[in-house]
Amino acid sequence: MVAIVDYGVGNLFSLCSSFRAVGAEVLVTRDPKELKRASHILLPGVGAFEDARKKLSESGMEEALLEEVKKGKPMMGVCLGMQLLFDESLEFGRHAGLGLVSGRVIGMQGTIPEDLLIPHIGWNALHLTRPHPLFDGVSDGDCVYFVHSFYAADCEQSLVATTEYGLEMTAAVARENVCGCQFHPEKSGEVGLRILKNFISLGETL
Repeated sequence: MVAIVDYGVGNLFSLCSSFRAVGAEVLVTRDPKELKRASHILLPGVGAFEDARKKLSESGMEEALLEEVKKGKPMMGVCLGMQLLFDESLEFGRHAGLGLVSGRVIGMQGTIPEDLLIPHIGWNALHLTRPHPLFDGVSDGDCVYFVHSFYAADCEQSLVATTEYGLEMTAAVARENVCGCQFHPEKSGEVGLRILKNFISLGETL
């Protein structure tokens, strides 16, 4: 069973529908006990980093999530949920992340060409930087759907995919049983469904 962490931020309906489309049992939950029962954990997120980090902490789910990850349970962050995995974010200040993946989250403003719109919204090609089970059956150049104004940097050791938007920026990371996608697999058609299906197989392949 995939437990989707409900802490007040995230497109939960689309994620549920996509997991069910690939045959997964899925539960949206605010109950820490359900994370212990689940085989996989998904951390969604949209909006501002500081607000999401605060809500996750106040929800009572953070401690249980970290405990299950420490046990080796596969966990994936999506969009802002991926950004929360890192050491810190520089979005409107400096805010501590979960520290599950080394790196930091920085803004596009001042780092990408001025003629490119922020936020980055739309379909972009993936460049697979190293093999990982999350991308089995996905080809270099396959397109996925992004919506973001900040991106992960200084995370070369965990990098598994990038995309081009004025510069080469992080699209996906993986470290041991933790992985994250900056893009939205639940909005990325057949490629996204393939990635979600691969995620629910991670316990067998890691």
